[in-house]
Amino acid sequence: MRILFAEDERDLLNVAVKRLKAEGFGVDGCSDGEEALDYIESTDYDLIILDIMMPKADGLTVLRKIRRAGNNVPVLLLTAKDAVSDRVEGLDAGADDYLTKPYAFSELLARIRALLRRQGGVKSDVLTAGDLVLELSTKKVMRGETEIELSSKEFALLEALMRNKGQVLSRSQLETRVWDYSFTGGSNVIDVYIRYLRKKIDDPFPKKLIHTVRGSGYVLKEDRS
Repeated sequence: MRILFAEDERDLLNVAVKRLKAEGFGVDGCSDGEEALDYIESTDYDLIILDIMMPKADGLTVLRKIRRAGNNVPVLLLTAKDAVSDRVEGLDAGADDYLTKPYAFSELLARIRALLRRQGGVKSDVLTAGDLVLELSTKKVMRGETEIELSSKEFALLEALMRNKGQVLSRSQLETRVWDYSFTGGSNVIDVYIRYLRKKIDDPFPKKLIHTVRGSGYVLKEDRS
């Protein structure tokens, strides 16, 4: 899942981006509202986190601009203010959730997971495909009775495929959901990670879940043949 994190406190931004990347998210970070708008114009994000008090353009200004443009991406607002009027203003401007600083990282993660579930129409913390089960909060993956260990990027790629179960995703679509602008890997990175996933979740089992659609990309679905 691809996240934009806009926060003018550099130390807080750097720590949050680092920790979210460790959780498997593709994260772009910026420290002012104008830069945030530039990122949003050039990339489709699954979630945007906006600090309200930012230079050049504050979080509410950014939020109102993207909503007027018809962008319905989930937005989580961050602010040091805790007055009811501030929360009301943010929600009325189109925010999906609100978190007051200082916050616990565990709560930030829980709110991110909740917003992503809501966006994808998933009410549960669990994604399934046949006998494959992925728990978002614990990062636990099971195929039948077998627990499967995945790296953070493997998990993120599998999550993207499972959230779009039955839909063909191109390599570029998968790359933008898992990696960020700092990524400098090769052009075949998706193919490499798909091979890693297949070795772990498909090769040991009779029913295959990850399928190649020649010339288009990959799809995760139950093989009923």
